[in-house]
Amino acid sequence: MALDVEIPDPPDLSNRGKPRDFELTESGGTPDFHREDLERVLHDTAWTMGFEEWLDRTDLTAEHVEAVAALGLFQELDFYWDPADERLRDDAPAVPEDWREREATADLDSSDVSLVRSELQDLGRTVREALEDELERSDAVSDSLWVEESYGDRDS
Repeated sequence: MALDVEIPDPPDLSNRGKPRDFELTESGGTPDFHREDLERVLHDTAWTMGFEEWLDRTDLTAEHVEAVAALGLFQELDFYWDPADERLRDDAPAVPEDWREREATADLDSSDVSLVRSELQDLGRTVREALEDELERSDAVSDSLWVEESYGDRDS
């Protein structure tokens, strides 16, 4: 049974630096992670679709979801195009070291933290898959080469 919680706003992908585990190459220039296109699709459809699907199967309780939202972890999820591997990626945030001192997480224990980490990774994968599905059929993204190369010709 799906949790009955309010879906938070999608993460803001603008003004982010390089992804956490991304290695810059010496080929010069900053790679384009296409966050602007991804953010548009997240806001239009993919975030809600992915979040609802995740809610149907998550092991988190409503209290966990509220704590995660209060910690701002949903907003820290990152989605980007990896130009080296030519595919979409997601990064789940780490639970902050000081989570026990925060009022919103006072009822969480250590086992809850590992569950939250795992569920954030699952949410990232689920939303990334929704992004991929939407990019395959969306005209909302730019006509940039990365979409055509990766997802086929949308005009056919």
